[in-house]
Amino acid sequence: MSQSIEIEFKNMLTKEEYERFLFEFNIDKREIFSQENHYFDTPDFTLKELGSALRIRKKQRSYEMTLKQPAAVGILETNQTLSYEEAVQAIHSGKLPGGIIQNLLKKENVDFLTIEYFGSLSTNRVEMAHKNGLLVLDHSFYLNMEDFELEYEVENYQEGKRVFLELLNQFQIPERKTDNKIRRFYRQKFKQQNRMDL
Repeated sequence: MSQSIEIEFKNMLTKEEYERFLFEFNIDKREIFSQENHYFDTPDFTLKELGSALRIRKKQRSYEMTLKQPAAVGILETNQTLSYEEAVQAIHSGKLPGGIIQNLLKKENVDFLTIEYFGSLSTNRVEMAHKNGLLVLDHSFYLNMEDFELEYEVENYQEGKRVFLELLNQFQIPERKTDNKIRRFYRQKFKQQNRMDL
């Protein structure tokens, strides 16, 4: 189990902007790796209402369950390593393994047994160090959609914001309101179900 505060800045990109970043940062296609996010919530979206999110991520051959919760600055991430068997059971039957995340959700009065599997999002990702932070380029696929995104993960909010805005300015990319992946996933899921309440 690990906990950390995540401070990151995000901006949606067009395909052309994404490809320009790959070119300008001299990214070899072999540096791009794939990961899968599998999302969970209760049928009435209790976690979403709390501003939280629950996912299981497959990265290479490892699985990790992550609960994201609002923090004073950034997001509190709690990570729990899963075995292959635990991850498969969660994804195929909705039965999540107990542990620290179950205990945290209990404190929020969320019944762990009511949580269901909602679907997956696949991302082709490349990461690189950039001025005291981690620059991330994502190309994601979910529910017949694809999108491109720039993320900048930092430890210092003020410095990170300054560097991120400088980067957008350097590439002449406008600041765009950018929801996180799970919110974009849910918006598309609701759209497919003709629900527009997100």
